[in-house]
Amino acid sequence: MRRNVLNFVFTLTLLLFLLSTEIVSADEDDEIALQRDELKSYSLSDWEHGFVDWKKLDELMDQLEEQVTVPPINATLGNGFEIMEEQPGKTLDRNGFTTSFLNAFYTGEDRAVEIPTKAVQPRVDQEMMQEIIQKRLGSYTTYYNSANKERTKNINLSAKAVHGTVIFPGEVFSFNDIVGERTEEKGYQRAPVIVKGEFSEDIGGGICQLSSTIFNAVDLRGIQMIERYTHSRSVPYVPPGRDATVSWWGPDFTFKNLYNEPIVLTANAGSGSLTVGVFSSETVEYFQAK
Repeated sequence: MRRNVLNFVFTLTLLLFLLSTEIVSADEDDEIALQRDELKSYSLSDWEHGFVDWKKLDELMDQLEEQVTVPPINATLGNGFEIMEEQPGKTLDRNGFTTSFLNAFYTGEDRAVEIPTKAVQPRVDQEMMQEIIQKRLGSYTTYYNSANKERTKNINLSAKAVHGTVIFPGEVFSFNDIVGERTEEKGYQRAPVIVKGEFSEDIGGGICQLSSTIFNAVDLRGIQMIERYTHSRSVPYVPPGRDATVSWWGPDFTFKNLYNEPIVLTANAGSGSLTVGVFSSETVEYFQAK
């Protein structure tokens, strides 16, 4: 009971602190204004000389980190093989903030504490992307009726989501993770789908052609299929048994990169054809076409 009361008091104190703390913009880094009473709230209650409570400080830094973090953006592919530049992100420099906070805490005076940040570099930069588009490991093309505007729209949207995806050695590609949920807000439209062997309509109908095209393109020695399901009836865009059905709330299509180098997927849709390519660097090993 006593522990629950203490937890409630601490949570309330932290909430009041965060609500009363003003974050003001500085030239390079932000600052947080800490008053003397607020600093005292970070003291250990069972120490006479007021040592800092590291648990409370960590929780404060978690809050600040959430506010200041900007995720990095990987280099990717634009139209064709045009490389789009990466963008670094930033996050809280916890060591730097800890030093500034402790100086303010043990001084015991009102203090503006700097909120330092540090750069977060993207995993994929232009140089890496340029290197891993040198050698084509595989490709596959399927065809569709471009007069079906709704289905064509869905194929185009999902292909753009996949185009430029990099899978590092040992990593698993998930179609659902990369494409995301198919919603009207994202532009996906109602089009025919197969449900339990029967034709129906649903948002995002047609994207199984993309997942099936990817499956056939990545069916290589250096790729391990993890999760693949076939439709409950044959589909016209790939030979029987060569499809890969996907659904946001159901089946996914996943595979693992067993090469010693990253691979990158290209996906280009237009004029009734959909082509998926698999590329890597010239130094990729354990490649052998089937």
